[in-house]
Amino acid sequence: ASNRPETLDPALMRPGRFDRQVLVDKPDLDGRKAILEIHSKDVKLVKDIDMSRIARSTAGLSGADLANIINESALLAVRGNRKKVIQEDLEEAIEKVMAGLQKKNRAINPELRRRIAYHEVGHALVAHYTPGADPVEKISIVPRGYGALGYTLQVPLEDRFLMTQQELIGKVDVFLAGRAAEKVVYGDISTGASND
Repeated sequence: ASNRPETLDPALMRPGRFDRQVLVDKPDLDGRKAILEIHSKDVKLVKDIDMSRIARSTAGLSGADLANIINESALLAVRGNRKKVIQEDLEEAIEKVMAGLQKKNRAINPELRRRIAYHEVGHALVAHYTPGADPVEKISIVPRGYGALGYTLQVPLEDRFLMTQQELIGKVDVFLAGRAAEKVVYGDISTGASND
């Protein structure tokens, strides 16, 4: 089995050999919710967990990513000395899977933190005022993963199977807004937008 059939030897794909291809796409909203529920059945959760919200926040993730979110949330609950996983554990696990580990020990001077904040607010403001843009769920200036000094987390309201030109241009606008905010406030730009 492979998720990259182009890497297989052409002899395997000749007629009469392994003709059957079963394409497994990334799960939709209902699929994500079902996968999360399957992986969480042996995990102790508080009663008021909103698994639909978690499923909505994980658009584009694979089943393995979703299983990882459940495992990470259980680890976070244990580290927090809780016997059950709470909603915040799941939300933190999503951020950890999507953006990487928090780097709280990274020393960032106040002026750089201010620049990062303006940058992220630029993304959030343009997302808020751009028709069709995904709503902003969270803005953070806590460094995560490799090179990300902050991030703006947008959560789609529904799964999208195609995008219009206007929606694509809106996404580009949101991506460029962090750098634009730096230009407006500071008169110059930084390498902070390299991941954008």
